[in-house]
Amino acid sequence: MKFSHKFTDKSDLDSVKFHGGRPVLRFALFLTIFFSASYVFYTLKIISSSHSCHGDDLHPSLSSSSSTANRRHLGHRIAAQSQNTQEKTEMKHVVFGIAASASLWDSRKEFIKLWWRPENGMRGFVWIDRPVKTNPIDKLPPVLISGNTSEFPYTNNQGDRSAIRISRIVSETVKRGLKNVRWLVMGDDDTVFITENLVRVLSKYDHRGYYYIGSSSESHLQNIYFSYGMAYGGGGFAISYPLAVAIEKMQGRCLHRYPDLYGSDDRIHACMSELGVPLTKEPGFHQFDIYGNLFGLLAAHPVAPLVSLHHLDILEPIFPNMTRLQSLKHLLTAPNQLDSAALIQHSICYETKKKWTISISWGFAVQVIRGIVPAKDMERPSRTFLNWYKKADYKAYAFNTRPVNRNMCQKAFIFFLSNAKLLESTSNLTVSKYEQHHQILHQECRWKMPDPAKLKEVLVYKQSDPHLWERSPRRNCCRVAESRTKDLVLEVGVCKEGEVAEA
Repeated sequence: MKFSHKFTDKSDLDSVKFHGGRPVLRFALFLTIFFSASYVFYTLKIISSSHSCHGDDLHPSLSSSSSTANRRHLGHRIAAQSQNTQEKTEMKHVVFGIAASASLWDSRKEFIKLWWRPENGMRGFVWIDRPVKTNPIDKLPPVLISGNTSEFPYTNNQGDRSAIRISRIVSETVKRGLKNVRWLVMGDDDTVFITENLVRVLSKYDHRGYYYIGSSSESHLQNIYFSYGMAYGGGGFAISYPLAVAIEKMQGRCLHRYPDLYGSDDRIHACMSELGVPLTKEPGFHQFDIYGNLFGLLAAHPVAPLVSLHHLDILEPIFPNMTRLQSLKHLLTAPNQLDSAALIQHSICYETKKKWTISISWGFAVQVIRGIVPAKDMERPSRTFLNWYKKADYKAYAFNTRPVNRNMCQKAFIFFLSNAKLLESTSNLTVSKYEQHHQILHQECRWKMPDPAKLKEVLVYKQSDPHLWERSPRRNCCRVAESRTKDLVLEVGVCKEGEVAEA
């Protein structure tokens, strides 16, 4: 450290001469040592304090009571913030955006009534093209008129420019400014949601990130024409709220870049591509781009929660001797209320003494088939339905199928759900009853084995299991409890250690 002083006054020089050279030099040396020592002392003190702070983290017992209290307060605050952030996703965190058309409103609103429950905290809007009559008794979501889309070009000759309006439901819903939203869920007015399972699926994902969740079409050709990476809007899809906000900021520009696209869902997909967000596939979202009888698909549902059903106004009723709406209400009432997580879930087992194959779609139907059909074959849907492109054959599906067996001895005997109830509230034990559908004709079989035609009903006992999808995915196992001439009693539940679906 250096000190300098410029003497400009003659009295200063005289002072030096008066006191002599040595005392002045000694005084200057003293000042130098004093300031140097002070610098070193305070530097060491700062370093020591810094080491002490880091040491407290490693050795809490060495810290002062004041710093310990401060750290404890900070820890509680961080824990509280983390707990609030990690709060389980519930229905109150979801907002629905339902695309509707005024021309179809009177019939399509009946599908919404099947699943919409405002008393359960559901929030959302129906977005429509022009005003329609509403009745508060219906207890439907608020009906809003979509904004003007004339500024956006549409050049697809096969489609309709309403696709632009429907794609903007994401942006228009975000602009409503609702609070405490984690997910936006899009669907059509003929989409039926199993809302409990929807929440179960969304709970698996961090809503703070960018997520685009849905599924592709059942038609391979549809996926080729559009994309396997696109979530089909009729089956419904979910967008995490931060991603929805990001879309709202850029969707106007995005729509101008894709005037030639056909529908609303491929416009959303195009914007997702620009944001770099891929589709997260969940097989429980069902577009149902098929025609005819849905039985084969529902009787061999993939190992995933049933989230949505679509195109129900063009498919045959899922239960015999009922209308479409009656069928859906039958499915969504007793079995869905008793055990929504297990709804339509597939189980396979065998009646080894009688050499029967048994397939259960819980809450929907039971099949009994003569002979031993391997589980590998039973888990493939039987082709009871037709392709979206009616001239296409079975190779035009986006999944494996199996033909309906033409051997009359192996034609399935089908028992449809007639009723389900809670048997024991203490153990959540349920019993569901399935009665044989006698409209299916069965010719005489010469196989020397018991005839399932004599069965009148099948009873299935099962404990409700709301935590089914919190475990690793696996089909529930079924077991034959009693096998009599006119009835069959089965048990369904979590597979036991070493349990295998084998004859």
